[in-house]
Amino acid sequence: MTSMNGRPADGNGATRPAAPSAAHHDTVAAVVGQWQAVHPDLDTGPMEIIGRINRCAALLQQAEDAPLRRAGLSRPEFDLLGALRRTGHELTPSELTRETFSSGAAVTKRLKQLTERGLVERRGDTRDRRVAHVRLTDAGRDLVDAILPEQLAYETTVLAGLDTPGQGELATLLGELLVQLEGRLGVLRV
Repeated sequence: MTSMNGRPADGNGATRPAAPSAAHHDTVAAVVGQWQAVHPDLDTGPMEIIGRINRCAALLQQAEDAPLRRAGLSRPEFDLLGALRRTGHELTPSELTRETFSSGAAVTKRLKQLTERGLVERRGDTRDRRVAHVRLTDAGRDLVDAILPEQLAYETTVLAGLDTPGQGELATLLGELLVQLEGRLGVLRV
């Protein structure tokens, strides 16, 4: 008997974990196998997905993005510069917070660093002195335009182990998960 998620079910309809696939010899498969040995009654299927997403994210962060590193930028700084470039207009720090999924404090810190480097400029609002508007300088725009093709080539190399249909399928599945999480994020917080 199998459950709706394809895992073997016990006589009461509860799912039992399946052994890690022979195709997956990654660190998460080892962790899942250990948990299955300790708690064979628990379905570790979610761990196989969430664990791999988290591990991939951690490895990508550890590796840093080579083109960005050469330019002396972190990924969050590039994301901020990229938000200004792709929207094509000035943004307030609050708008940058939303665009980059960062905290207000993090955006403030990054803006200070990028301003000191001459990559962005801040100007006060003529009607409300509490509001600032941020825009790319010519140097900032030139830097983003120079780095983006290199960064995309680097990311292509990182994903080279997946064929084109596999990349498309992964992008679609991650997009579906992201839409669900973005819609339920407030509900999921404890």
